[in-house]
Amino acid sequence: MEYILIIISAVFVNNILLSQFLGICPFLGVSNKLSTAAGMSAAVCFVITLSTLVTYLLQHYVLDPLGVGFLQTIAFILVIAALVQMVEIVLKKLSPSLYSALGIFLPLITTNCAVLGVALTVVTKEFTFGGEAHMLNLGESVVYAFATSLGFGLAMVLFAGLRETLALNNVPKAFKGIPVALLTASILAMAFMGFSGLV
Repeated sequence: MEYILIIISAVFVNNILLSQFLGICPFLGVSNKLSTAAGMSAAVCFVITLSTLVTYLLQHYVLDPLGVGFLQTIAFILVIAALVQMVEIVLKKLSPSLYSALGIFLPLITTNCAVLGVALTVVTKEFTFGGEAHMLNLGESVVYAFATSLGFGLAMVLFAGLRETLALNNVPKAFKGIPVALLTASILAMAFMGFSGLV
């Protein structure tokens, strides 16, 4: 039951983009086309899930036993950078069109605060289920990371669909481009606030 609560909470209630406002750069930058947003979401999903797994193990089996927990942020950033380089190499070989469509935003996953935010949240935040607060174990951490990245992808794809629809409509000149995108994002965030009493 805890895993279901973790998934619902991460995807809908505490959506990383629309509730926690982490990862806004790709949210606004890559959401012009649905295909690009879906590709970016898949890359971020892979990086968030794998980096959370690696950083959890690094924290609990290397940094904490050696008493060097203060190196947490630097170590996590190095892990994330290595994983993004791996994703970049794989995308360049397997999908050159997606690689070129993502352009500068693919290396920006390295500095995407959503990836580092999830990794840090998993090892530092206490989660409350059934009135009891506890730290997540490895399985719960990976499920939380995957669900958070699914929430990221859901928000990206919804927003990209809305932006494609807006591009076909007659938007007033003062609102064209980023202003209407920001208004749309705020309305989408308010819609996701409706899930706040769910968990």
